[in-house]
Amino acid sequence: MDTTGTLFLPPANSTLASEVDPLWGFLFWSSTIMFAIVMAMIAFFVIKYRRRGQDTLTTGNAHNAPLEIAWTVIPTILVMIIFIWGFKSYIKFYVAPKDALEINVTGQKWFWSFDYPGGANSVSDITVPVGKPVKLLMSSKDVLHSFYVPNFRIKMDVLPNRYTTAWFEATAVGDYQIFCTEYCGKGHSEMLGKVKVVGEREFAEWLEKSSGMGEGLSLEEFGAQLYKSRACNTCHTLDGKKLVGPTFKGLFGREEAMTDGTRLVADENYLRESMLDPKAHIVNGYDPVMPTYQGILKDRQIDALIAFIKAQQ
Repeated sequence: MDTTGTLFLPPANSTLASEVDPLWGFLFWSSTIMFAIVMAMIAFFVIKYRRRGQDTLTTGNAHNAPLEIAWTVIPTILVMIIFIWGFKSYIKFYVAPKDALEINVTGQKWFWSFDYPGGANSVSDITVPVGKPVKLLMSSKDVLHSFYVPNFRIKMDVLPNRYTTAWFEATAVGDYQIFCTEYCGKGHSEMLGKVKVVGEREFAEWLEKSSGMGEGLSLEEFGAQLYKSRACNTCHTLDGKKLVGPTFKGLFGREEAMTDGTRLVADENYLRESMLDPKAHIVNGYDPVMPTYQGILKDRQIDALIAFIKAQQ
C-alpha cells in the first residue's frame, strides 16, 4: 500500500491516479508561476510609475504589439495543452475496460450498499480484487449523493432515477476511505465506507462466503454478523445507550410510544416493518432518519436480525 502522499494529494493507489496527478501538477505549477509573474509585474509597475510630482507625465505609448501578442499566444497555448491532455484523461475515466467487474452501487440516507455478480451484497464497505478493473453502476434511492475515493482519484455524483458510472483498478492491497461529497442531510458526514482491496484468491473466497445466507450458523449467530455487516451498529447499541435509533438491549417485547400518540409492542411484526418501512411508526424522541432495507435484506436475513434482537435482553 502506497503511503507516499504529498502535501496536496493522498497516496495514489489506482491506475487512474497516473492520469490525474501529472495534470493536476501541471495546472498547479503553471498557475503558480503565472500568478507570481503577474504579482511581480504589479509590484514593478507600482514602483516604476508611482506619482512623483504634479508635472510628471506618462509616455505617449498607446500599445506594445510584442507584449500583446505574448499575453495572447502563451495563455492560448497553455489552454490548448490543458484541453487536449484533459480530454484524453476524460475519455479514459469514462470508458471502463471490457473485462471490468461490474458492481451495482446504491446510495441512500446514509449508507452505501453494493450488489455483486452471483448475488453477494454488502453495506458501507465494498470488497474488490487488486489489479482488476472494477466498474461501478451507481444510483440513489432518495437524494443526490456523490461517491468519492481520494486514493483512487475517482468522484462521481450518484443521482435518483438514473445511473452514473465510474471505474478504477486498485494497485495495492489495503483499505481506502469512501466519502459522500454532496450534502445529503443530517447524516451526511457519517455516510462513510471502505474500499477493501484484497488478493484474487481472498476475493473469490469472500464472494463465495458472502453469496451464502449464513449456512451452518444459527439465526442468532447470522444476525450477529448482519448487525455489523449491514451497519446496524452505527445507529443501534447493545448496551442500552441512545444513539440515532433505539438501543437493541431489551427492545423485543417492550412497549414503545410513537410520535402519532399510539403505543406499540416491539414484536416480530413490528421489527420486520421497521426494517422495510421505517417511517411507518416513529418512536418518540427519535428523528425519522432510518433508511429502508427493502430490497437489501432477504427474508432469512430479516429473520436472523429479529432473532439477534430478541436475544439482546
